[in-house]
Amino acid sequence: MGWHSNREFFVSWEELHRATRELAHRQLPAEQYKGVIAVSRGGLVPAAIIARELNLRTVDCVAVSSYAHDQQKDDLALLKDVSATEDGEGFLVVDDLVDTGNTLKFLRKRLPKAKFITVYAKPAGIDLVDDYVADLEQETWIHFPWDMHLHYIEPLAGQES
Repeated sequence: MGWHSNREFFVSWEELHRATRELAHRQLPAEQYKGVIAVSRGGLVPAAIIARELNLRTVDCVAVSSYAHDQQKDDLALLKDVSATEDGEGFLVVDDLVDTGNTLKFLRKRLPKAKFITVYAKPAGIDLVDDYVADLEQETWIHFPWDMHLHYIEPLAGQES
């Protein structure tokens, strides 16, 4: 991602949907899965797309607190546990991004038989994910569409006054 001099990567809804459909396609055949577990909150949208594309009706959610706005915390907390499975066997655990890998390390202990997939991956956490679509440099901050607000920006030539 060398062309991102400011180390920021903005993802549109269309790009997220395209990348998540590609991730779903890689999980075929769908019959090998019982359901999807979304990692709240970032994995909620990708999990819904994957569940739809694989025609999986069992969708559960696990909530782990690992960030305080834009800073990752050292201590993780399980805020909501899954109820659809004891060990994750036959389930896809879906998140938007693996960054440092702390969340996935935590969840792999809880769901050791699940398959872990993310749309995006950074080097520090890439070994903890079973499949992903695109990699990013570790220092790049990714902006997901649910975290942004679209608004008009004045053209550069119009700001000279």
